[in-house]
Formats: sequence, C-alpha cells, structure tokens
Amino acid sequence: MNTQPPVTKHALFKQVCVIGLGLIGASLAQAIKDNGLSSRLVAVDRHMPSIEEAIKQGLLEAGSSNLQDVIGGSDLIIIAVPVQAVQAVFADIKQAMDDGQLAANCIITDVCSTKVNIIEAAKSVFDPLPTGLVPAHPIAGAEDSGYHARRASLFVNHSVIVCELPTTNKVAIAKLRLLWEAVGAKVMPMAADHHDAILAHTSHLPHLLAFNLVEQLASHDDNLDMFRYAAGGFRDFTRIAASDPKMWHDIFFANQNAIVNALDEYGVYLQTLRQLIIDKDSTALMGLLGRAQAARRHFGHMLASTPYTDTSAMSASYIITPSNTVSGTIAIPGDKSISHRSIMLGSLATGVTHVTGFLEGEDALATLQAFRDMGVTIEGPHNGNLTIHGVGMNGLKPSKTPLYMGNSGTSMRLLAGILAAQPFDSVMLGDTSLNKRPMERVAAPLREMGAVIQSTGHSGTAPLSITGRDSVGKPLQGIDYELPVASAQIKSCLLLAGLWSEGTTTITQPEVSRDHTERMLSAFGYPVTVDGNRISVKGGGTLTGGDIAVPADISSAAFFMVAAAISQGSELTLTQVGINPTRTGILDILKLMQADISLSNETHVGGEPVADITIRASNLVGIEIPEHLVPLAIDEFPVLFIAASCAQGRTVLTGAKELRVKESDRIAVMAEGLQTLGIDCTVTDDGLIIEGKGIEGKGIEGKGIGGKGTDSQNGQINNSQPVFGGGHITSHHDHRIAMSFAVASLRASELITIEGVETVNTSFPGFAELANQIGMAIQVDSISA
Repeated sequence: MNTQPPVTKHALFKQVCVIGLGLIGASLAQAIKDNGLSSRLVAVDRHMPSIEEAIKQGLLEAGSSNLQDVIGGSDLIIIAVPVQAVQAVFADIKQAMDDGQLAANCIITDVCSTKVNIIEAAKSVFDPLPTGLVPAHPIAGAEDSGYHARRASLFVNHSVIVCELPTTNKVAIAKLRLLWEAVGAKVMPMAADHHDAILAHTSHLPHLLAFNLVEQLASHDDNLDMFRYAAGGFRDFTRIAASDPKMWHDIFFANQNAIVNALDEYGVYLQTLRQLIIDKDSTALMGLLGRAQAARRHFGHMLASTPYTDTSAMSASYIITPSNTVSGTIAIPGDKSISHRSIMLGSLATGVTHVTGFLEGEDALATLQAFRDMGVTIEGPHNGNLTIHGVGMNGLKPSKTPLYMGNSGTSMRLLAGILAAQPFDSVMLGDTSLNKRPMERVAAPLREMGAVIQSTGHSGTAPLSITGRDSVGKPLQGIDYELPVASAQIKSCLLLAGLWSEGTTTITQPEVSRDHTERMLSAFGYPVTVDGNRISVKGGGTLTGGDIAVPADISSAAFFMVAAAISQGSELTLTQVGINPTRTGILDILKLMQADISLSNETHVGGEPVADITIRASNLVGIEIPEHLVPLAIDEFPVLFIAASCAQGRTVLTGAKELRVKESDRIAVMAEGLQTLGIDCTVTDDGLIIEGKGIEGKGIEGKGIGGKGTDSQNGQINNSQPVFGGGHITSHHDHRIAMSFAVASLRASELITIEGVETVNTSFPGFAELANQIGMAIQVDSISA
C-alpha cells in the first residue's frame, strides 16, 4: 500500500506560519513543504536552535522566537503550542491584525487535543471571532517528540477532526480540508464539546492511567523488581507515560470536566470488575473479558467495513495451476446455517448451551458478535467449541452501537425478526456488499406483524432501523403469511418474531426450504407445528439450553463433490456431512446427472441427519433441473454450473430468480466467468442454459438416478480431457463464485486466476488449504492493506 501522501500541483497558500516546531508542528511543516502546499513557509518557536536548523535544512524561508517578526503576509497560521499557551498566541495574532500585518480573512487553525477551551480562549481575545478561525485536531502522534522527531508521513491515513464554527467562512474550511487531505489525512467534522468528550475517553484517560500506573509502581519498595520483570503488556500500556508531562498537565486541566466524567465512569467499571473477582463470578467475568476482547477487534472491522477473520488481506486472488484428480478422506467445516441458529437460540435460552463444530467463518462470527453486543456471555470459539450463557427470552440488552453484520445476509434477516420483538431500538448495518442486498423481503411481513422497521433507499436495503416495542406500546401479532418464494431466511425471520408475538404465527411456503430453524427450536424445547408446507409457532414459550453438535456443511461439501465427479480417477470421502432432507438438492441433482455418489455411516447429530459421502469420477450428463429441487440447492448452483459445463449435453435451470439477489447476481456472474473459460451458456430471466462439453459419442446410458457415469462401450470413466480454457475470473467478492471457479481448474487447460477471493472466509475458512490437501494446486496471493 502507498503510504506517501499525494503531491498537489499548485500551492494552496502564499505563506504558512507554523507556531511551535514540536513533533506535530514540525511534521506538518515538513508535509506542507514536501507537497508544495505553500509558496513560502515560516515558523515561530522559543527554541531558536530548532528554527536555525529548519532554515539551514531548507524547511523554512524564515523563522523567529517573536511572532511579529515573521507573521506578516501569512494567509494560514497553524498553532502548535501547548493548550494553555494558545490564548497568548491569539493575543499576538490579534495585535498583528490590528497592525495591518494580517488580512482579516487569514485562516487560523490549531492542532491541540482539546477544542472547547481553544474556542473559549479565542472568544476572550477576539470580538467577534475571526471568520478564518477553524479549530482542528489531527489524531496522530509518536513516542518521540520535538523538531528532530518530525516526519512528513505522520498524518497519512490518520483522522483530523475539524470543528466547524457558525462564524467561520466556508472557504476557510474548504481550504483547510484540502491541506489536510493533501498530506494524507482523513478529515471529519465534529462539534467541539463532543470532540472533547470522545478524546477524554480515548486519549486523555489512557494517558492519565499510564502516568498513574507508572507512578504507582515506582512508589513501591520493590520498584526495581516491578520494572525488571514487567512483561510486554506493561511496556505497551505505559509507553505513553513517556510523553511530555507539561503538555499533558495542560491537557488534563484544559479538558477538566470531560476527563473527570471519564474517570468517574472508569471507576464504576473498576468497582464492578473488583467485585466480580471477589465474588469469583466466573460467568460474568468471562462475559466481560470476552466482550472486551471481541469489541477490540470488532470495531476496527466495523469502522473499515472489513471481514472478521483477516485483518491484513484486504484483497486476495487465487492463482490455480490445472490438476486433474483429487482423492482422500477429509472433514468439511461446520454448517453455517446451523452455526448461526445455535448462537441465536442459545443466547435466548435459559441455561447454558454448549456448541461443538461451530463454523468460525466471518458470517457466523458476525452473529456471535451481535449477541455479545446485546449482553450475552459467550466463551470461545476455540476449535469450534462455544459455551453460551443464555439470557432467556427477555434478557437481551440494547447495543450501544449499530449491530454490524459484515457480509452476512442470514445474520441480518434472521436477527430482524428477533429485534423486531425486543423492547429497545436497534440499528443493523453491513459491509458495502450487504448494504446493497434487498431487506424489504423481511421488513414488509414484519410490518404486517406490527413491527416498526425502516429500510434504506428506494430499493429497501440496509441499514435497518427497528423501533422497540416499548416505544410502539404493544407486542407483535401473529399472522398467517404465504411466502412469495421458498426462502428459509424469510421463513426463519418470521418464525423467530413469532416467539414473542400474541397468538400463532403460521408460514406457508410454496416449496420446501431448509428447516434448520424448526429443528433447532424443537431441540431447544420450543413447540413447532409442521403440516406439509405450513409451519406454525405460538408466542410466549421458552427455550432451554443444551448441547448442539454442528454437522459438516453440505453447501461447503458441494465444491468437493463436484471436484471429485468431474476429475479423472478421483475418489473422495467427506465425513459426517449434514444430509438434512431440505438441503440435499445437490445430491439429488448430481445423481440425476449420473454422478457416482454413495452414503455410509448414516446417523443423527443434534437432531440433524449426517452421513459420510463418497463420490467418484463420473461421466456426467446434462439435465433439465426439476424446479422442486431448486430451493433445496439454491446455494450450490454456482458449483453445479461447473458440473454442468463438464457434462455431456445441455443443462437447463429455471425457477432460480433467488440467485440474482445473493452476494452477487450469481446467474450473471457465473455466466460471465464460464464464457471467459470457453463455455457456451445463455442467461435467462430465472436461470441459465449451459452447453456441456463432456465426452461426445460414447453412448452414455440414460439418466437414471444413482448411475455410475461410466462409458457404456468400455466401462471406463472418460473425463480427462480439458473442458475449460484458462483466464482471469472476477468473483465480484462472492465466496461461492470464487470457490466454484477454483473447482473448474480440475478440467482446465491453462492457469486460472480468480480475483476477490478474500470473502471465502465468510463461509469456508481454510478452503484453499483443504483443496490442496486432496490434490489441487491453489496459490493464494494476498495484497496487504
């Protein structure tokens, strides 16, 4: 990543005067000089050796310890002195204005870390305030201080808070913004009092505590041992106590009220923590520590709209060398759908829920974090193990920030049903991709139940704002609702809302969709009535915690099923995969295509059927995919399109409009990629037609379910010839698109590069490593932030 700020073509100012050549003032002066932002640069500092060295090094055209000597003609003045000295500087500036040395519209700004007192100091000197006064604060610093510690890159990718006063000329604000952006900073407006309150908690309080802790340890009789054996955490935390005492002395007094409030609040939290330790309250202490640990990571991702599991690889690609066979026995990560629901229902249950096999992917982690934000104590995840201390049906607490769903549509849509019934207000938002996906499909029926929920924009997308029942004044009402499409997410959302509703909520679906919510509600002891395609719950019940074993995800297993089916001489066994009958569309469709698939070791885990799945190399045939199977394989179609490309004859998919509103328009994006690799396909309104390039003229027998896919003339599997060419694929940051085209490499003639694969971690962390373990050749190329 480029860490150098952009260089402007034209100077913004005729003369900039920097008052104070400490770390911040000198660094900003150097950045202004390096970027050609001023025709002339002068400075004022009481330490004349710094001035003399800056002139000698060519940083300054002139400098003095006396402001009146150099300030004349300046159109920007930057005050970089301790906060308690600012009022005296304002007085000198006013004198220069009165003497005619400065124009009335000269821009005056500062870099101090408090703002209310700076504005009050200006008011005590100027009447009225200058129209060019723009208080500002760059959130940047370094352990070393002084002129020699300066560096022009200090502000790159750091925030600068600008306090826009009603008296300030808009041109002055605009020009100052241009200057800060030109040195690489990100400018954000903020009211002065809010700035001081925020900084009191995030900067001033940590510095005060660091100074205090060092003083506390230094006062011990065994202080030498205290410091000799201090670990890295102590050194990291107390590093800021090496800062300039005079500067922080002034800041603590200048921001007195906000800092005292922050100290009082911190004292309450310390007392709570002290009591938890005295009481040996393990659950509450683990909740506090777990929430703190997760929050430290969570807010960084939330502010940057980045994934949970990878903070460095902001962009990644697969570079895949063609290989032609896979083999072995492997375990697939846990089912994402069940992992989501285990967090949700475990949190709402009474008692403790132990989860094994939890999928530690970004989507499921988003759900986990949301419930931590709402006060639930969750231990883990550790190697797929979680312990959830349920708070009961009425125990959730309002999050102090919007709930961040990352890229997880399941999290947002299912949580909408839960939050619509809560007494408190909520806001849910996601990353850039999720915020473009339709949410009215759940918001509209929730409104029929009495929910007050607002989506964003004309297309009804996130963020979603949900008004709590305390404000509405009455609970949700149960409804009879006919789903317009077979969608497990909409069904689950409404069933979850129905848990708190008056009366019965009944959902009628046009086709069967995955039933994990119904099964898990029953596992938690909540009655669910299923009558064909009608599912009903009655509000007012309770959930009881227990043990949940998450089976391997059949959607993730699908990539390896197709990989084995299309490649030469392959035999692959996937252990203990969930074979919920509402999820086995992938198996049924592959069998219709004459894939050689067998199941063994069938059993039940946590109320879900599981089995080992073995799939062998097969001569696949094209089919017309039965529409009743479409909802049962909706997530698996991207990789089924790869299978269809390797089949003999035409494959036709209809009734799959739902694919157009996933993480990407999966019909259009897959068609684009298939055509890049040389496959003839036609996009239709609700599906795709693929002309398979399987072995021709071998007299493959009829399309019976469970056929072995062999050559009827010689009994051999003929799938060694390349079907795909090579090329560059854009996944549109859709994890299933990326993994599907990775599978295509098994029948490719040339290198395939897939761009935007960092989102694979949303559902299948470790996919590339597992693929390489069975014989594929995927190289991950990450571009760090």
